[in-house]
Amino acid sequence: MKSTEIEEKVKTLFQNFDRENFIYNLLRAYGISKTSITRLKKGDFNLSKNEGEILYKKKMLFKETDSDQLLAIIDDLSNEENLKHNPRFVVVTNYKELVAKDTRTGKNLDIALKDLPKNFSFFLPWAGQEVYAAKNENEADRKASYRMAKLYDILVTENPEVAEDYGHNLNVFFSRLLFCFFAEDTDIFPVEGMFTNALMQHTQKDGSNVHLFLSKLFKVLNTKDNSKEAKYLSEFPYVNGGLFKDEIVLPKFNAEARRIIEECGDLDWKEINPDIFGSMIQAVVHPGERGNLGMHYTSVPNIMKVIEPLFLNDLYEELEKAKGSAKKLRRLITRISKLKIFDPACGSGNFLIIAYKELRKLEIEIWREILEEEKQQSFIYSEIKLTQFYGIEIDDFAHEIAMLSLWLAEHQMNKYFEQELEMGKSNPLLPLKESGQIIRDNATRLDWSQVCFKGKEDEIYLLGNPPYLGARKQNKEQKNDMAIVFNDLKGYNNLDYIACWFLKASNYISDNPIKAAFVSTNSICQGEQVALLWPHILSKVEMGFAYHSFKWTNSAKGNAGVTVIILSLQNYKSGYEKFIVTSTAIKQKVKNINPYLIDYKNIYVTKRSSQIAGLPKMVFGSMANDGGHLILSNEEYISIVKDYPVAKKFLKKFIGAVEFMKSDFRWCIWIEDKDVDEALSISAISNRINDVRKSRLNSSRTATKKLAKEPFKFGEIRHQNTHSILIPRVTSERREYLQIGFFDDSTIISDRAQVIYDSDPFVFGVLSSKMHSAWSDVVSGRLKTDINYSVSLTYNNFPFPKISDKEKERINLHVFSVLEEREKHPEKTMAQLYDPKKMPAGLRQAHKELDEAIERCYRLKPFENDTERLEYLFKEYEKMVKKK
Repeated sequence: MKSTEIEEKVKTLFQNFDRENFIYNLLRAYGISKTSITRLKKGDFNLSKNEGEILYKKKMLFKETDSDQLLAIIDDLSNEENLKHNPRFVVVTNYKELVAKDTRTGKNLDIALKDLPKNFSFFLPWAGQEVYAAKNENEADRKASYRMAKLYDILVTENPEVAEDYGHNLNVFFSRLLFCFFAEDTDIFPVEGMFTNALMQHTQKDGSNVHLFLSKLFKVLNTKDNSKEAKYLSEFPYVNGGLFKDEIVLPKFNAEARRIIEECGDLDWKEINPDIFGSMIQAVVHPGERGNLGMHYTSVPNIMKVIEPLFLNDLYEELEKAKGSAKKLRRLITRISKLKIFDPACGSGNFLIIAYKELRKLEIEIWREILEEEKQQSFIYSEIKLTQFYGIEIDDFAHEIAMLSLWLAEHQMNKYFEQELEMGKSNPLLPLKESGQIIRDNATRLDWSQVCFKGKEDEIYLLGNPPYLGARKQNKEQKNDMAIVFNDLKGYNNLDYIACWFLKASNYISDNPIKAAFVSTNSICQGEQVALLWPHILSKVEMGFAYHSFKWTNSAKGNAGVTVIILSLQNYKSGYEKFIVTSTAIKQKVKNINPYLIDYKNIYVTKRSSQIAGLPKMVFGSMANDGGHLILSNEEYISIVKDYPVAKKFLKKFIGAVEFMKSDFRWCIWIEDKDVDEALSISAISNRINDVRKSRLNSSRTATKKLAKEPFKFGEIRHQNTHSILIPRVTSERREYLQIGFFDDSTIISDRAQVIYDSDPFVFGVLSSKMHSAWSDVVSGRLKTDINYSVSLTYNNFPFPKISDKEKERINLHVFSVLEEREKHPEKTMAQLYDPKKMPAGLRQAHKELDEAIERCYRLKPFENDTERLEYLFKEYEKMVKKK
């Protein structure tokens, strides 16, 4: 059951509140079956003999009371006798307040009863949904990672030869070390702390023989019969599984390294989360990436955004349909036991581990329903195997950690399986069986079907968070990867590296019932990348679901906070529901998801050299290319004019996008050909001109050297002695409108902005409208989440209808209203004026009226939202393209 459904059902309880059946209705809201509720009411499932109490095994201990001393009552109830039946929650209410305790996590809830819908997530474990927030902040993971990082640095210093095999020996060594720490605290090894104790007792304090001890121990862990070994070694079990199979050269220790081993042994490794720890420990072998080890893991809630819509929600819906039929429920277990989960850029295995855990939890829920229908005569074993999980990872250490983490996750889930199901049993973890099928290789060069075979009947899900890397940040090998994947397709070198995974996924899906969902940079669905990439993908597959841009963060300090989207691909014949999750987390069912992530047919906007609707030409502003010598601060301007009043003739206001947003400007030296001699007679100017000449002559570019012949001029001059409209090249996505400037001929616009010269004011109105903002938002490229406005893509393709002079005049009046409203607030910068939370009411109203005037140029009926605006604009764009 989805958490949103549970939330709605809990809210419904309070619309027609039924005190007598409150707790039963609450359990039903979380998916407890009607059969169980009936038996609970009859007393079959109620293990408490006290009036007003319900003790439901593994679920809850509930008590209703007239007292106001709820906290005292819940403390009394939380005794060892009551908890022997493992109730997950102890709940007490007087129907005004409610207090509850989670016996597993120790968390408490103390609220007014009416506020229960706001706190519905507290009881999500009843529905088999653990709340992960606390795990994301686990100090044990961080402490262990920092100690491991310190140990890694010491061993590299003490053993400089470890780099000779690119660190492979050291990587394998660390994965074995991590296993031993985890094993001694989680009952994998027979005695708690036996690894650390044995090492401390049988090695020298100076660390000189630690490597010899570990070498011997690792051989023991790979040997079936160790009866002839000394007792401290023979007590260790046979591990197998390939983890200790290969003989490696072990690094030598010093006293400090040995001490860190002891400190690591003191940590409680039961608290380590394989899904988090694996990614954090990756940072250990990359010292340059340790600014905060916590930034390297992907938070569980973010991973759930991928796996829930990809396959988990569908499986839970199947569970709901199968309830009441043991045959259908067993069929569902068979289905999930055959799934294949494949991450072709798996890193340390986060996505695979969470997918594995969630499927194991689902399996438990299915078994609970089966046991409601029939008695189980024998023990229950999990049918989900690690061999159902596939991965490709190029990094050696991440590859080792991914396999190790899956083993650890299996052990944790086996414990959980036995704890949650009375008949639940698990085969011993040792000796280790096969782990996930993780291949160490370059996913861009590998045939994915050789890693995860795709039979016609196989149910396969591709998922993950492949490497991003913009076109200018790829190294030589990655550029070669791109060339191979795209087979020298025109323009491929302008694509992000992650495009390889989307193209290969579309080929892998082909005609098979396979679904894929990747986390990606938003840039592959913006700007020029859309037309370069998506025609080659959407000719074979369609998008199944999409999340608009959001921050891919976690709860660690200094988290990565990358701006991403999530995209799903599926076969055109799949028939799956399609939906978009907007930036405001609203889910919208759609007919089609086009490459701009809107509900419209697939369309590709390409660069254009002239404006498609006949609007005036937009160009970059003028570029100085002067080494900074032609540009003056306000203080420098005042100083020169004070000493040389005649110099004022050669100084103009100079403004770019940054200055415009700060409502500020600088100054520049601007000399016409006819005035050169007069200007150079002023020493403060001639000195700067000489510096420009030197700067240009020192350039390595031939074109810049040529500019030294006329050092008094800007390198690129586009200024016209007319009024000008300024458009910032980059603008924040937070603002409802693009911020457009209007200047007279005394202001020089820099190349940090775009400009239209000698244009009617109505063009200012068009660019300032919501129609244009909506278009810019989806067609432009991005810098993080900011709009990277493009002349050739955004402006030149913007469709605007032919309008009469009368309509232009009407728009002009609204333009002047907007400018007048701006002038009423001289104390505010442009950024402040257009901050959506601080925008003055008068300015907002002026823009609203301007929007209405612009939109009437398209149609008489007002547009309800940006979705309508974009659908209309794309239709108009298509018409204009056909005419052209």
